[in-house]
Amino acid sequence: MALILENDADILDEYRTGQRDRAVTAFVRKHQSFVYSVAYRHLNHNEDSQDAAQEVFLRASQKLGEFKGESTLQTWLYRITVNVCLNMRRKKRFLSFFAIGEGEGERDVAALQHSPATHAEQSEFDIYFQAVLVTIPTKQRETFCMRYYDELSYEEISELTGTSEGALKANYHWAIKKIAAAIRTSDYYEEWFENERP
Repeated sequence: MALILENDADILDEYRTGQRDRAVTAFVRKHQSFVYSVAYRHLNHNEDSQDAAQEVFLRASQKLGEFKGESTLQTWLYRITVNVCLNMRRKKRFLSFFAIGEGEGERDVAALQHSPATHAEQSEFDIYFQAVLVTIPTKQRETFCMRYYDELSYEEISELTGTSEGALKANYHWAIKKIAAAIRTSDYYEEWFENERP
């Protein structure tokens, strides 16, 4: 028995031989950062992303024995995470119709705001940058984040999303152009430009 379950094959073997608790613990530790980052990009809210990640691992852990290996575990988790996030967003929109004393759409807007704890953890530029990302079309934003934050190759992103590498490169190109244009009109750009002058 391996002392540490370092890869997905070991985790799956451990699960299938009856050591399910140990396998699930290793499974969550290995992939929790990835699942949370995907959830956060879709929900843009710390607590909602944590709830989504918890739901993803609950579902995945129950189905781990049925995983057939037709994709990587990361690809499988990515699809589950996106589905969970879409369901959460649909539920929020539905509940907003029944909100008492709130205008239509207010609940959705509130859900996109950062909590005080998140503000404390991030620099002003990080908050600004997240706000810029929200304005970029979903596919472009997702491609940029998977390249920039997760450091995945186009081949890996293609496997995860089912999008061609050519389309992904175009998405990344347009995302960079839009981010650069936004930063050029910000106070940060002027500040950096001033600091670079001799």
